[in-house]
Amino acid sequence: MLWLVLGLAGIGIYWAGRGRPAGLWEGRLGLGLAVVGWLLHAASAATWPWELGAVASYCMVLQWGGMGQRPAVQPLQPEEMTRLQGCFPWTLYYLQQVEYHPQGLICRGQLRTPADTAYESIAANIRQQFGQRFWVRLQQGQDEKPFFALVPNPQGELRQRLRPTSQEWNTLAMLLLTTALTTSLVGAQLADFDLSRRDLGFIPAGLPYSLALLAILLSHELGHFATAWFYGVRASLPYFIPFPWLPGTLGAYVRMHTPIPHRRALFDIALAGPVVGLAVSLPLLVWGLLHSAPVAPAGPGFSLSPEHFTPQVSTLLAGITRLVLGAQTTSALHLHPIAVAGCIGLAVTAFNLLPIGRLDGGHLIHAMVGQRPAATIGILTKWLLLILAWIRQPWLFLGVILLFLVPSLDEPALNDVTDLDHRRDALGLVALAGLILLLLPAPTFLLGGS
Repeated sequence: MLWLVLGLAGIGIYWAGRGRPAGLWEGRLGLGLAVVGWLLHAASAATWPWELGAVASYCMVLQWGGMGQRPAVQPLQPEEMTRLQGCFPWTLYYLQQVEYHPQGLICRGQLRTPADTAYESIAANIRQQFGQRFWVRLQQGQDEKPFFALVPNPQGELRQRLRPTSQEWNTLAMLLLTTALTTSLVGAQLADFDLSRRDLGFIPAGLPYSLALLAILLSHELGHFATAWFYGVRASLPYFIPFPWLPGTLGAYVRMHTPIPHRRALFDIALAGPVVGLAVSLPLLVWGLLHSAPVAPAGPGFSLSPEHFTPQVSTLLAGITRLVLGAQTTSALHLHPIAVAGCIGLAVTAFNLLPIGRLDGGHLIHAMVGQRPAATIGILTKWLLLILAWIRQPWLFLGVILLFLVPSLDEPALNDVTDLDHRRDALGLVALAGLILLLLPAPTFLLGGS
């Protein structure tokens, strides 16, 4: 559904600027529906827990690793209970109560030392006594008191999932090749290639757009991937999602196979994707703008059509365009295909930075202020976007409604209590400021030269 939200923008642009699809476009629609159906089937085959009780939500190994089965929580024997109690030194965490839940064990008590010190020591004690039987989590309770959660860890299955199977390699390759095909088709049309010829000539014509867009998406996901591995979090290679209309793909994603250790890692992993993706998008956008042509505006207001694109739709985009092209910012532009890819890169960055649930922005807010306040911010953001879409861009209204399907409660880190340092808090505010520059229309002073 996340990628469908982005795809609706492409559908709206196409229908607004090009009319009803026909011929080869209907073939693309069939391909897109087949891929979406396959994805929904794959999702329905797994277990997707969204429990919002004392254990917040189930282990990320099950949710993102795609194992599809929950290991049963076996009651502890009296001897094991004694060993568990010995894992909690009273100088670190005064254990008062142990509760059994379907998701795991809840250990409640009083924290008597800094959260990171207590977590590292107690988690090491539990590993020493129980091996890899549990993931150990430290979370804030509803009463704002930290508690430890012991979640079953299917370690035997996990080891099998750390290396891609032949089926997963085939899936990765199939999705990448299909996405290269659909983006080449879109790129060929952006380059005014005659698709009615129905030959393979569209591939070289659409390749610049395809390579540029795939590079942007790949760099975004590899930013997540590399940072995750730096923190010891096992992640999959990127899965691309093909789409039959503009932009030719609904993005890419990586799957986390092991939990994120703490909020610092959560912040860094979330921020790495947009930063690296933006670093690739901006040079491609500048090159594409230099090879774009000013044209007469299609009419009043903003236009997202590549033939009559108005950069004023975004403050950041208008500023970049003014730096590159000067006063032509006020003109509409017939975008070069690579400029289209650069604009889509900015749109992907803006979408991912939205402070909602399990988007990158939701992870950032979670790491900065905590899980529950971040969920509240996510809900408020959804309603704000819904109101803005209704007032400014009614055709985006349905896409924003689909954002309500995105859970507002993010997955907690193993140590979800220790706060971020001031440097990361500042970087998070800079990222949110960038989101505002991407979303808000350009102010008047950037529109001079008309």
